[in-house]
Amino acid sequence: MKIREIRSAGLRGATPEGGWSNELRPDDCVHTLIAVHTDEGLTGIGSVFTNDALVRASLAVLEPLYRGENPLEGQRVSEKLHQNTFWLGRGGALTHTISGIDIALWDILGQATGQPVGRLLGGRYRDRVCPYASLLMDEPSRLRDRLLQVQSQGFRAFKIGWGPFGRSDKKTDEAIVRAAREAIGVDARLMVDAGGSDAYWKNGYKWALNTATMLADYDVCWFEEPLQPDQLQDYVLLREHSPVPIAGGEVFTRRQEFIPWLTARAFDIVQPDVTKVGGISEERAIAGMAREYGVKFIPHGWNTAVGLAADLHLASAFPDTDLVEYIAGSPFIDDITVDGWQLDSDGMLKIPDAPGLGIVLNPDALRKYTSGEALL
Repeated sequence: MKIREIRSAGLRGATPEGGWSNELRPDDCVHTLIAVHTDEGLTGIGSVFTNDALVRASLAVLEPLYRGENPLEGQRVSEKLHQNTFWLGRGGALTHTISGIDIALWDILGQATGQPVGRLLGGRYRDRVCPYASLLMDEPSRLRDRLLQVQSQGFRAFKIGWGPFGRSDKKTDEAIVRAAREAIGVDARLMVDAGGSDAYWKNGYKWALNTATMLADYDVCWFEEPLQPDQLQDYVLLREHSPVPIAGGEVFTRRQEFIPWLTARAFDIVQPDVTKVGGISEERAIAGMAREYGVKFIPHGWNTAVGLAADLHLASAFPDTDLVEYIAGSPFIDDITVDGWQLDSDGMLKIPDAPGLGIVLNPDALRKYTSGEALL
C-alpha cells in the first residue's frame, strides 16, 4: 500500500470564538481537515489546528517526502517528515500539518487491521471517558446562563477560560469563578484557563499565585496557562506553591520541547494538542514520558470532531487520562460526523470501537463548512 495523495480542506462558517486578542470571526479558518488517500482505496482523516493556506503550503513542501510512502508505517513516516524539515522550522505550520497527516495514518492502520486506534496504541483501559465542556468566560450573569444551558445537556465537568479573566481586576476574576461554581453546583468539576498564551499576557508569578489561592476556595480542579508559555522557572515555582494543580503545554510541539518542562516538574497536568504537537505518535510519546515524572496527561482539544476522536483513543490508552476537552456548541465538533456525539446518563462519552478513528464524516456538513472543497 502506498500514499497516493493528501488533500486538505479548511473549515469556515461556524468557527467558534477562540479567546484571542483579535477575536475570531465565524468565517476565519483555524481548523483544517486532512485526508490521506492510498492506492488501495483506504482513506484516513486528520485535523490540523492551522489556517488552510498554511496547510496547503506545508503539504506542497512535504509532498516529495510522503508521496509513495507506506501508510501502514505511520510513526516512521511522520518521523521522516519531521527529520527532513527540521531546518525549515520545528513547531510551526509544518509540524502542525504533520500532526494531521499522522492522525490520518493511524486511522488507515486501524482500518487496515480492523482495530480501533486505542487498541493499536497498546490497549484500551476504558471504553468511555468524561468530557469537560470547554467555553469562554463572560460577565457573571451571562456565564451563569451559558453554564446552566450546557449542564442541561448532560455535562458533569466544565472549563471556563480567557474572556475578561486576568484582564480587568481581581474582583472581576473572583466574581466570574463564583458565578460558575454557583451555577454548576458543588459536585461538578470546574477548571479555569487564564489563557496566558494570549498576545502580550501581562500577568506574572505573583498574580498567578494569588489567583490560584482564590481558585482553591472554589474547589477548582486545575489552573491552566496562568503564565506566558516560555516562563519555565516561574511555572516551576508556581506548581510548587500553588494550592491547586497547574496545567499547560498546549502551545508546545514535538516531544523534545516537553522534556525540560517535565524534568523540571513545571506542570501537574500536561496538555499537548494532537492537532499541533505532531499527531498521535508524538502525543503518545509525551504521555508516556509524563507518567514517568508523575505528571497527569489530559489532552488539549480546542479543535474538531476528528481531533476529539484522536483524543478519545489516546484517553483509552493511558490509565490516568480520565477527561477530554469538548468545545461546547461548536458545529465542527457536533455536526461534521455522521450521528455526532451523545453523552450517556453518567455524562460520559463512548470511545469509538470501530476500526481506525471510528468516525465517518458527514458529507453534507463537509460541503457546508468547506465550501465544497474535495476532501474525500
